[in-house]
Amino acid sequence: MSNRLAKETSPYLLQHADNPVDWYPWGDEAFELARETGKPVLLSVGYSACHWCHVMAHESFEDAATAELMNQLFVNIKVDREERPDVDKIYQTAHQLLMQRGGGWPLTMFLSAEDQRPFFGGTYFPKDARYGMPSFTELLTQVSRYYVENSDSIREQGARLTDVLDQLVPPAASPAQQMNATPFAKVAQQLSQNFDREFGGHCGAPKFPHPQTIAWLLRTWRKSANDAEPDVDALFMATLTLTRMAEGGIYDHVAGGFCRYSVDRYWQIPHFEKMLYDNGPLLAIYSQAFLATGDTLFADTANQTADWMLADMRSPQGSFYSSRDADSEGVEGKYYVWTPDQVAALLSSDDYAIVARRFGLDADANFEGSWHLTVREPIDEIANDLGRSADQVKAAIDRAKAALLAERESRVPPGRDDKQLTSWNALAIRGLTIAGRILERDELIDAAVAACTMIHDKLMVGGRLLASYKDGEARFPAYLDDYAFLIDALIELLQTRWDSAQLEFAVQLAETLLTHFEDQDNGGFYFTADDHEALMHRPKPLADEAMPSGNGTAAFALQRLGHLVGEPRYLEAAERALRSAWQAMDEYPHGHVTLLSALEEFLNPPEIIVIRGAAAEIERWRDSAARLYAPSRLLFAIDEKQKDLPGLIAERAPVPGETVAYRCVGTHCELPVTTWEALAASL
Repeated sequence: MSNRLAKETSPYLLQHADNPVDWYPWGDEAFELARETGKPVLLSVGYSACHWCHVMAHESFEDAATAELMNQLFVNIKVDREERPDVDKIYQTAHQLLMQRGGGWPLTMFLSAEDQRPFFGGTYFPKDARYGMPSFTELLTQVSRYYVENSDSIREQGARLTDVLDQLVPPAASPAQQMNATPFAKVAQQLSQNFDREFGGHCGAPKFPHPQTIAWLLRTWRKSANDAEPDVDALFMATLTLTRMAEGGIYDHVAGGFCRYSVDRYWQIPHFEKMLYDNGPLLAIYSQAFLATGDTLFADTANQTADWMLADMRSPQGSFYSSRDADSEGVEGKYYVWTPDQVAALLSSDDYAIVARRFGLDADANFEGSWHLTVREPIDEIANDLGRSADQVKAAIDRAKAALLAERESRVPPGRDDKQLTSWNALAIRGLTIAGRILERDELIDAAVAACTMIHDKLMVGGRLLASYKDGEARFPAYLDDYAFLIDALIELLQTRWDSAQLEFAVQLAETLLTHFEDQDNGGFYFTADDHEALMHRPKPLADEAMPSGNGTAAFALQRLGHLVGEPRYLEAAERALRSAWQAMDEYPHGHVTLLSALEEFLNPPEIIVIRGAAAEIERWRDSAARLYAPSRLLFAIDEKQKDLPGLIAERAPVPGETVAYRCVGTHCELPVTTWEALAASL
């Protein structure tokens, strides 16, 4: 019989709907039952693409004897961390404090029914004792006994934990504190010291893509490009990392798109799950790196990643699905790997000779007796050895990829989490917009507009955003990331295809941020709104994690929007957010690069150019200006027919019969110019 999760929309929760465990979704019903029965709560947090979540489910949650013990001793709650990042953030932090080590998924926490405070936890626990851990059933018995026998100490520990959580955010900088560029020099030193100068990325295995760090390095290089000594090391670190990832196995050479992370320092063997929140930002940074360097590898990688997103991750509503699992048919990576014989059977002998060298099929197996494709030899080297041109070798590789993709699509695919999350879609919208603009692909911009329209139409209810959409149902009040990422995406979209309704949408989101999310006393933004469900803690996260910092993105986007429309309240809120995070940026800059990008534009305000006139001509000016990589420059082409524009934009009036450009840097504006040559000279 199905448990209570059968009524949920989350694909992850539905995976557990037929478990013999009497699962509850997070909510009052479960905690009321725990208080009535005196049982502790077992909280299990995961997500549908999580490999070890599946392992623990198969070993324990699908096992009748284990489930019987769980039901006897605990009230069991299952949470999808993608739908409820508010719950996940609290208990991941609590796990780190209680256990003195990092968390992850599956997250297994034991809570007091009285106040939701955890008293013990861990991540994956095996069914049988191994890996230096007790069996899960042994652990359940011990935890239940401890809860009954130590209620007073558990209550005291919970109070101390709450105090520590409340003290985690450092005090805000005083009004007298001058925020300056000191963290920039510190982060440059830290990133350089920890950089892998052979294979790119930072630290050792496992290696995760950190697009916000790569973007910071590119911005740093560009900012110094006209100096006597440009920061070429920042450019080197950014481009080597992008190159090694694009050539490595973390990248899907058959269909495009990136996996979650590499298990080795070489970017060769990934954890095979593919997440929308990785691919949106990576699409943006590969496109920007192509604009900055002209390296066609970056353009090819961006194009193929965009193709995969449109082909595999796009819903009929125009928004984007969340992820693809690592496993298919119960085996991680099975969908993606090959044998040489399988590939040879699909290709001509000449094409196979090229592909085998290119992707290592002539070398030893690199993944559990099979071959996962990674670039092994440069195209020019293969061409020289085989007496072919580089174009002929590229054509053979393209033919092979098409054949492999067609064959792979006949396999059983990994499961797809088809819920559509506002924040992750915002990252995809931003990536598609930037890629469409740089790669000159209108269909990518169309897709970004369609996704944005879907969010506005389906996930805005009563003037407030919701966080998740599936099967026609929008659920869960939106979080800081939803608002901040979407404002940032809308500003990119407005630069690519002006729509006054999208500007109005961005302003509406900004107003909600200030009204419901801002810490009015200390600055910065809470992760949840002031009218959100009351949880044991209300976090105010500052650091970058797998996704960019919500506080950093909010400060960055509010500054840009504030300068665009001339709204000082947005600029002041951004400054308060930066002051609230000053100590964190100064002491741990490498963990706060999104906030550093906002700080950089606070100290050196962005350049905003508004072009008015007839549509064809203003678009030509905009597109010509956009051919330069200038990450702190915003370009808006607004048709002369547009009326009723808000704030400062209304003052950027068209000149009858002419094209006119207005250029401002922060609050300083120059005289308008009416020739392309004059605008180009000012860029």
